Amino acid sequence: MTRYLRIDQLDFAGKRVLVRADLNVPMELGRVSDDFRIRKALPAIELLSAGGAESVLVCSHLGRPKDREPELGLAPVSVRMAELLAGEVVQLPGVVGDEVEAAARDLAPGAIALLENTRFESGETKNDPLLADALARLADVFVEDAFGSVHRAHASTVGVAERLRSAAGPLLISEIEGLGRFLGDPDRPYVVVLGGAKVSDKLGVIKHLLPKVDSMLIGGAMCFTLLAAAGAEVGDSRLEPEMIDEVGKLLTGPDGDKLVLPSDIVAASAFEESAEAVVTAANSIPRGRIGLDIGPGTSARFAGVIKDAASLFWNGPMGVFEWERFRHGTEAVAEAVAGCAGWTAVGGGDSVAALRILGLEDSVSHLSTGGGAGLELLEGRDLPGVAVLERWVDGP
Repeated sequence: MTRYLRIDQLDFAGKRVLVRADLNVPMELGRVSDDFRIRKALPAIELLSAGGAESVLVCSHLGRPKDREPELGLAPVSVRMAELLAGEVVQLPGVVGDEVEAAARDLAPGAIALLENTRFESGETKNDPLLADALARLADVFVEDAFGSVHRAHASTVGVAERLRSAAGPLLISEIEGLGRFLGDPDRPYVVVLGGAKVSDKLGVIKHLLPKVDSMLIGGAMCFTLLAAAGAEVGDSRLEPEMIDEVGKLLTGPDGDKLVLPSDIVAASAFEESAEAVVTAANSIPRGRIGLDIGPGTSARFAGVIKDAASLFWNGPMGVFEWERFRHGTEAVAEAVAGCAGWTAVGGGDSVAALRILGLEDSVSHLSTGGGAGLELLEGRDLPGVAVLERWVDGP
């Protein structure tokens, strides 16, 4: 595993510190509608501020802007952050440039400031060296604390860390250590629960983890490609036809019996929140019906496997979680995970949201802020934003 400096090993007193946080939060009508990621970012900021940093500059992306889209600006985030910190957060006028550099230099001692959306700069996602240079000019040292973004080699995750002495923040450390418990030889039974829309998005983690787990429970729309590969009739449910042969090899392979597919499905007459729905066998969904949730029998069976797990990881909803009528499978899994006595970690926005809606977020061992990053970590892949930190362990 990558070695890195921890934030408490970084000499930041009296220095300007740039923090890469994950403030990619949902917005409604110009306000933050879910501040989970902002709250998770605060410990690093508070630690630096209390530890004597001259100033703390925070940067993050928000959404996927194609240009400088005002509705994806970070001003509402700075407002909410200031409310949570009970103090001022200065909103800087951009990401880089002369005006931003001047504003950063003129900050009052101990000030906390937020840069604008890093993806407003076209060089961010390309790890443009000029943008990385400009970001590095804003500070003396760098803290990487955006676990949800470290699987991307961007200017604000990798480029700046190549230029400034860098350390991992408390959230990043917590994520690596929490999810790291599934690497090597986790306690058994080891159970993974996967859902979501596309099996292609999770094929890598399925292939990597299937030989290591005791059971892998599959729900969400991704289950229909696996069911089709097993010869089931899936009606009009969402399919990835190009993946059927590939996942069929997993089902017939040496670990295929570890894949646990739904036995019943809640199938609707249309992809609509108010559509008429029935419970049907998962292997014979009628034409004209679309599977939108796992059925009650599957929910109970999944819950039984989850209850006995010693190590459990869950990523992805079991159905169209956004619609209450098709949320029951996800809620059943959430309640089972919360009741599991083993080490439990949950990642992915909808999975975390389910726990929070049910008031169960404090009932799991580790609640992850990163969906894609968590999957890549468990897949055994290097995370560029973490790997780059190793250069400073024995360096200047």
